[in-house]
Amino acid sequence: MKILEGLAPVADEYEGFVLDLWGVVHDGRALYPGVADCLARLRARGKRIAFLTNAPRRAWFIQGMLDRMGLDRALYDGILSSGEVTWRWLRDRPAPFFAQLGRRAFHIGPERDLSVVEEGVAELVPEPEEADFLLNTGPDPERGSHSAEAYRPALARCFAAKLPMVCVNPDRAVMVGGERLICAGALADIYLDWGGEVVEVGKPDPAVYGPVMETLGLADPRRVLAVGDTPHTDLAGAAAAGMDSLWAMTGLTADAHGENPDPALLARVAAEEGVAPRAALRALRW
Repeated sequence: MKILEGLAPVADEYEGFVLDLWGVVHDGRALYPGVADCLARLRARGKRIAFLTNAPRRAWFIQGMLDRMGLDRALYDGILSSGEVTWRWLRDRPAPFFAQLGRRAFHIGPERDLSVVEEGVAELVPEPEEADFLLNTGPDPERGSHSAEAYRPALARCFAAKLPMVCVNPDRAVMVGGERLICAGALADIYLDWGGEVVEVGKPDPAVYGPVMETLGLADPRRVLAVGDTPHTDLAGAAAAGMDSLWAMTGLTADAHGENPDPALLARVAAEEGVAPRAALRALRW
């Protein structure tokens, strides 16, 4: 697999860019070097830029995080998160699963994720036995972010109550400040192993790419390039939406394969994952 050192060689071939955040734009705490410059160069060429993340929080919350990291809002057109999509679907109840879902939710996750139920789109209840569904936004501070095992007792109560799970972050892990932490998808795996009903909101579901194209103001996904560090979400989602992709060698990929991965190894991993990115990308820089 070819590894590009930066985005410059392919940038002029596309009108729009869909960028993952954690592991591509930033490490959970700070922007990666060269990111702001790369975005500025894309904007100078008239390119449209949207961030698409599996974060279990609404877009306004994530924009605040980017503000604190010093990323100028003029460098991108919008943000779509799995939390934002979940909030919209809980509000509008569009698909059959959400249409038949009750309003009472038992939540597993930290308080900072509760923007997904703001404006009364769902009512939180304290016990699984009182709930209509399980809202899984990921690990909380009390039980920790390194292992899913501490969540088994709560998940078992939800399973016994036959609660369907809304998983607001399909990612299984994320890198934050160089540390690998579990995400809501790791809890969903336990529930799925037991035979529980799980709906995962976010990449790679092609349903989340329609709003992204609206954000970009573009109609043809073939004119859009996606960049992500996770094959089974970022790259698979881009393919399902009809977009080309680049596989970022930062974030989870750097953790799994090092900063200078063997191109042949990358090609094998991509084949195993059933994805075909256009190339790998050393980092989101020009």
